[in-house]
Amino acid sequence: MQDNLNILWGECQQILRDNLSQSAYQTWFASVEAIQWENNLLVLQVRSQFIVDYIEENYLDILSRVLRKVFGANVRLEYRVLMAGSSVDIPSDTQKIHSTTTGTPLTQGTAFEARNNWETHLNTQYTFSNFVKGEPNKLARAAAVEIAKNPGKTIFNPLFLFGGSGVGKTHLANAIGNEVCALNPNARVLYVAANTFKLQFQDAVNHNRVPDFLMFYQSIDVLIVDDIQYFADLKGTQDTFFQIFNHLQQTHKQLILTSDRSPMELRGMQERLLSRFKWGLAAEITRPDYALRKDILAYRLHKDGIKLSEDIVEYIATNVTENVRDLEGVLASLLAYATLTDSPIDITLAQTAVGRLVQLHPKTFDPKDIVDTVCQQMNVSERIITARTRQREAVRARNIIMYLIKKYTDSSLAEIGKQVHRDHATVAHSLAQMEDLMSYDAVLRQEVATIERALGR
Repeated sequence: MQDNLNILWGECQQILRDNLSQSAYQTWFASVEAIQWENNLLVLQVRSQFIVDYIEENYLDILSRVLRKVFGANVRLEYRVLMAGSSVDIPSDTQKIHSTTTGTPLTQGTAFEARNNWETHLNTQYTFSNFVKGEPNKLARAAAVEIAKNPGKTIFNPLFLFGGSGVGKTHLANAIGNEVCALNPNARVLYVAANTFKLQFQDAVNHNRVPDFLMFYQSIDVLIVDDIQYFADLKGTQDTFFQIFNHLQQTHKQLILTSDRSPMELRGMQERLLSRFKWGLAAEITRPDYALRKDILAYRLHKDGIKLSEDIVEYIATNVTENVRDLEGVLASLLAYATLTDSPIDITLAQTAVGRLVQLHPKTFDPKDIVDTVCQQMNVSERIITARTRQREAVRARNIIMYLIKKYTDSSLAEIGKQVHRDHATVAHSLAQMEDLMSYDAVLRQEVATIERALGR
């Protein structure tokens, strides 16, 4: 009886093997055993509840069709989950087993693409082809392209993308994943937001499934974690991610992380994690400069087949400075209005759209102007600012300079450092200090406000 069951289940496994990617089959079905077949009830033995849940959620369609093909139309399915020293029987979603009749026909000898059976959670709209290249993202994009060609095998592992909101970090991270999938359909690529990872881990803890959680994440070829700053102060989450990070690194898998700040500026993060974030490449994507803003507008207009006068394009590019998302929002607003009212877009309409969506900045600053103004207002010399001195007035003025340059210019941390003769790490540390002080030091806030008024803000 058991011999016959083994033969039948062997047929099922062969069909699954032929229709799934090798990695999907090995992870979810290779260890599954058929242990009982009686009165149309098939019992499959699995190693953990986590595997049962994943199969039921992601593979029940194909599994049900395989079972009906081999065991007959009336087959019912039950799982026997091995526990410590015992087991528990769990019925499958039998209603779905019998109601599922659609889907790709089962074949033997022809594998599906992995993405048909593996949910990457990538945004397929984010690709390299529609990521507009410019000076603010030049390094990050170049590294991303190399990683996509050879994930886990370059020196850019991990790739740590950081920058403000809406500058293109998520787009670029997804573009890597989509390109990897295009070049290698069998690759296990996963995009996950840090908050989602946190919730998944907590659920695993609550249901005693942490080992299964680890096994799942350690099986991934390219792991993309977005907004990793949300791991701050979460010890359990960080401990678990540390294990995942180490395993993927040791097995030459690719990690891509994004954050709104550099590794040096991350707070509430374990030092051992921070040190690993620096192993590969930390690439900053800054706010789009004027040239990039014009290129982004030109690309969007060309893509949508829309023509705008040069003065309107220049007005938008000049006044919408913070991020790509704002640029696209203003453009979408203009196009929507023009479509709904069947009227042309003029400069007055452009001014209205920009004014509604973004805060207009009447003046932009050269970093040197900020240095000069701070020195004048605080009665210190530029020589003291750039010198290797720890005098209180010099440190305070230097920190304010870096804070204001970061706030009012597109300068990277390295470019800020050049103004005060300090390295990237020192700038990051000083900006973090200023952020703290500005939250509770009323005297400092007043001092900064006075300097801002002198700048014309």
